[in-house]
Amino acid sequence: MQRTGRGYSAIQATRPQTLGYGLTDSPAGQAAWIAEKFWAWTDNDGHPEDALSRQTILDEISVYWFTASATSSARLYWEGFANFRDKVTAPSGLSVYPRDITRPSRREAELRFTDLRWFEELPHGGHFAALEQPESLVRQVRGFFRLFR
Repeated sequence: MQRTGRGYSAIQATRPQTLGYGLTDSPAGQAAWIAEKFWAWTDNDGHPEDALSRQTILDEISVYWFTASATSSARLYWEGFANFRDKVTAPSGLSVYPRDITRPSRREAELRFTDLRWFEELPHGGHFAALEQPESLVRQVRGFFRLFR
């Protein structure tokens, strides 16, 4: 993943407008860009459809296409990358899904999140936990916020 899976981040953090123009101009290019992320970042056995239905994947691609939001989604990296490694002092929780892009250890997470109150490694899921494992994600969010009742 380190060698071949981080190019998207570099281009979105440095040239989001250029990428955005290309993706907004080409439905096939945008479909390929997003579908590849579902292949690489879901908890699958070689096909993204192992984790998500084809319809769900096409729905997600369509949202980007019909809202012309490829550029704004890429700009998120450009706008936020400068502060990405800053310390977070607010009470924090981290749920680590096994096929996510990054999977920090608790020790590593505590270096950035200085008030880490929730840390759990889950058995299934990837980067798109809300789509892949919605019940699990809801349990994680509820569990974290129960700490503050």
